[in-house]
Amino acid sequence: RAIQGMALEYATSNRGGCHVRGYLTSPEVLGIPVKTDPLVTEGKAELLKLFQDLTGLVDSSDICLFSTFGIGLPEISSMLRNAIGVDLPDEEFLKVGERIWNLERMFNLEAGFTKEDDTLPPRLLEESVTTGPAKGKVAELDVMLEEYYKVRGWDKDGIPTEEKLDELSIDKKAMALNC
Repeated sequence: RAIQGMALEYATSNRGGCHVRGYLTSPEVLGIPVKTDPLVTEGKAELLKLFQDLTGLVDSSDICLFSTFGIGLPEISSMLRNAIGVDLPDEEFLKVGERIWNLERMFNLEAGFTKEDDTLPPRLLEESVTTGPAKGKVAELDVMLEEYYKVRGWDKDGIPTEEKLDELSIDKKAMALNC
């Protein structure tokens, strides 16, 4: 209930609560690539965005997500360069994942999902942990969601801004016609 990044991950997953749609289990629980304090909220929005974008890229390329325990963006980009014969910088490959994440968000918005759906069950938000190092803690989702929307380039309602869509070359009008 108190692992903050995973709480944000579950609340913002584009396919419902899912531990592999950003995989903050890696830094918060396993310490890969670096160990982060699972009980703090600071930095979790930025970290989750990076992991979600990387997950979008990895999932779309048919690379097993679990390989990211041993390889990172440079190695993934190198494999993709060799596989598809396109010489893009690492950051452009990561932008593919970001584009995917935003497209999924736009599809969900078109289907009627709203900011209100970026949440967790009341138990995780209201009932604190009763024992152990997380005693007294709950998921501080409200603190992290605002920051998450900012780092994603979305407005206060969780909607990608026109600037973000332009940056990612996503045509909102054309997309609406295809939904």
